[in-house]
Amino acid sequence: MAVCEVCGNDYYLSFDVNTVGGSVHTFDSFECAIQRLAPVCEHCQVRIVGHGVEISGHFYCGAHCARAMDSQRGDQIRDTVGAHPG
Repeated sequence: MAVCEVCGNDYYLSFDVNTVGGSVHTFDSFECAIQRLAPVCEHCQVRIVGHGVEISGHFYCGAHCARAMDSQRGDQIRDTVGAHPG
């Protein structure tokens, strides 16, 4: 068993997440992992759980927020989830 670094729960099904930077984090749930590791949209402040978008090192939950914060570069971003081709 290991202790979750977010909530402190000592849980037999806890798991580790290894980051690209070499850090190792221990969590008891995906909820705690998301709380600690997911980036925050720089426009609306929600946790980015899906793909999100990045413009010049800035993270946004989607194209709408990217356009709101950086209209010039944001105009190049398109959300494609659920989009119908042609």
